[in-house]
Formats: sequence, structure tokens, C-alpha cells
Amino acid sequence: MAGLVASMGRLLGLLWFVVLWIPAAPAGTVLVLDVTGTIGAATPAYVEQGIERARAQASQALVLRMDTPGGLDSAMRRIIQRILASPVPVIGYVAPPGARAASAGTYILYATHIAAMAPSTTLGAATPVRLGGLPAAEPADGDGGEEPLSRKLTNDAVAFIRGLARARGRNAEWAERAVREAATLTSAEALELGVIDLVAADLGELLGAVDGWEVETFAGTRRLTTADARVEQFAPDWRIRLLSVITDPTVAYVLLLVGVYGLIFELSSPGAVLPGVVGLISLLLALYAFQVLPINYAGLALMLVGVAFMVAEAFVPSFGALGLGGVAAFVVGSLILLEEDQLAISLPVIGGTALVSAGFFAWVLTRFVRLRRRRARTGREELLGMEGEVLEPLDPRGWVRVHGERWRARSTRPLSRGARVRVRAVDGLWLEVEPADEPELQEVHS
Repeated sequence: MAGLVASMGRLLGLLWFVVLWIPAAPAGTVLVLDVTGTIGAATPAYVEQGIERARAQASQALVLRMDTPGGLDSAMRRIIQRILASPVPVIGYVAPPGARAASAGTYILYATHIAAMAPSTTLGAATPVRLGGLPAAEPADGDGGEEPLSRKLTNDAVAFIRGLARARGRNAEWAERAVREAATLTSAEALELGVIDLVAADLGELLGAVDGWEVETFAGTRRLTTADARVEQFAPDWRIRLLSVITDPTVAYVLLLVGVYGLIFELSSPGAVLPGVVGLISLLLALYAFQVLPINYAGLALMLVGVAFMVAEAFVPSFGALGLGGVAAFVVGSLILLEEDQLAISLPVIGGTALVSAGFFAWVLTRFVRLRRRRARTGREELLGMEGEVLEPLDPRGWVRVHGERWRARSTRPLSRGARVRVRAVDGLWLEVEPADEPELQEVHS
């Protein structure tokens, strides 16, 4: 009996040693995505990759750390759809202090499973933007004074954000005010009104505060274990970074100009090759960017017409009419090209490009005027005014040497051999000449 007890004691001791030797299981990971700047065409792909990565590695949560003025409505809705369907809890966090989640950022924060803000941050101003980049009009006399298109956009946005608020148990009344009145809140006010769930100074405080919370995801209820979780930063890959660059409105605008001018240079100077290759690639990239950006096609058409007019000035000089009209069309088209104010093209870039284009057509115009004043260098016109020598006496016909060639010539008065003459007209294969010391009078006969 005593031996059995001793054996059991040794076995328990061995098991205890094994338990102590086995390392503790990791607490899991929390994936952090930074959504900064304008929400553009590349942002949904970045968020989708992050959610898929978090699902694949069974992360405890995914944190969207936001500092954005808003952006594309289509991109915002794609992001929200992925958040609503995410099996991993998504925490929206407006940070660092001084950051904001305006316009589209407000909708995304409302869609997240947990909404948090750092101190001294703001959210709101979620009024939809009408076509043409103008804010929705205020009603003049009740609802009847509001434009139908603005009213449709506003009502659709209100229904959308109220649905998100109800799904997450947040303040739907203030959400409607953010859309209709462009209302904004500080982090403290948002917490007080039930717009967000908590205020956290940094990421560590946030993860400690939500540890043990239960949230409803698309895959069911999840209990968060985030206090000791390993934080992993998820950066966009090279494809998303490239897409983010070329879909920047100013970059897409410059690519369009490089493409158009590159092809024009190639067509005017065949065989150069490089301008055509660079122009075609730039044009294709610009067209792709404009396909995903909310462009105003009237603005794009005005830009292309403006460029065409400025180029036409170089080939069919109109003494400035085509050039000035082209610059005006180009500038107006550039200003109305994009339909959302968060995606406006840099005004200095528009102004600089317009000045360069205007300078180009002005240079072409001055070159044309100089060429008009220059003496002809080929053909019959080249002979006019040239001097030569009488080879046989002209009385009134004979032979002269002009430009190293022997010509039959006629003169208005007799001239002796060796006299210097000047060509005053060309008549077929005959030259009409006059003494070189007489005032010049030129004619061209058909």
C-alpha cells in the first residue's frame, strides 16, 4: 500500500513537472490597420485584406485606427459591407489625439463592433455630397425647398446610418443630425451621447478596456481576450500602395496630361518611340484611375477639348483664338473634373499646368510669326531677291547665273555681260531680272 502511494506521488510529481514545463498558450493577436487620409479606391482592398488576414490567423480583434476627412461613398460602403460580414470583431478607433473621423469615417465608425476615440478627437459632418462637388442644399421653405437630388441623397444617407446605429445599439438621433446638419462631436461628447463605447488614450489602454467584452459578429458571439494579446501592424502590400498612388486625383490628372502630350509628340515626330510608350502607359493608368474615381465626364471632355485646341494652335495658327479657348476649356474642365470635394485636384497643379500650356502655345505663335517673316529657303520663292551675273548681254533676253545655275532671263532694259542683276520675278523657266542697284520689287508669276 505504501509502495502504491509512493508511486502515485512520483506520478503526480512528474505530471506537475510536465505542466510547468509546457509554455503557456499565447493570448492571441490583434491586427491593427491604419486608415489615414482620404478614403479612396484602394482603401476597401486594404481593409478586405486585413479582415481576411485576421480571420486566417484567428485574431482576437481587428483595430481600424482612423484619421480621415472622408472620401468616396462607394469605397465607404464596400468597407462597411466587409465589416458587417466579418467573423472577427472590428474595433473602430479614432486616433491619435487630434485625429478625426469625418464624413465617410463617421459611417465606418458606426459600423464597427466597438467604437472608440482618443481624447481630443472629433467625428461627424456626414452630410452627403451632391454631383459636381457641392454640398447638399439647405431647404428654403421646409422640405419642399430642397432640391430633389439632394433630398434623395440625404434621405438615403440618413436611412443608412440609422440602420448602422440600430444594429450596434448607438445613438441614431445624433447620427441623423450628423447627416442632415453636418453636426460634429468631440470624443467626450460622443461618449456622453452614446455615439461611441469608450475613450482610450492609446492602443494599450483600449485593448485592456475591452478585454472580456462580448460582441455579436456575423459568425456569432465572440468574447474578447485582448489584455495580453500580441499587437501586429498590418501594412498594405505593393499593389494596394500602387493603386493608392495612381488613384490620387492629382496624380491621375498629371498622368492624363503626360499621356495626351506624349502621344501628340510621338505623332508629330514619328520614330521617337519613348514619348509614345510613356504616353500610352500614362494614359492607360489615368483612364483606370478615372474609372474608379467619381469623375464628371463633362469636365473630362472639356479638358480633352482644351488640349486639342491648344495643339491645333500649333498646326493651324489662329493668332491666339484656339489657344486661349483651349486654356479656358482646360481650366474649367479641371475644376469640375471630380464630383466629391474630398477628392479635389490641387489648385496649384491646375494653375501651373494651365500656365505651362499657355506658354507653350504662345511660344508656338511667336515662332510662326518669325517664320512668316523669314525669307523662303526652297522652291521658286527662294530665288526672289537673289543676285546673279549676266553671262550674255540682255537685250532684252539672254543668260544669267543665279545660285550657281544657268538661267534664261529677261530684263526691262539692256544689260552688258558681267553686270550684277537681281531676280524680281519667276515666270516658268524664265527669270525676270533688274539691275542690282535698283530698288527691289518682287513678283511671282504662275
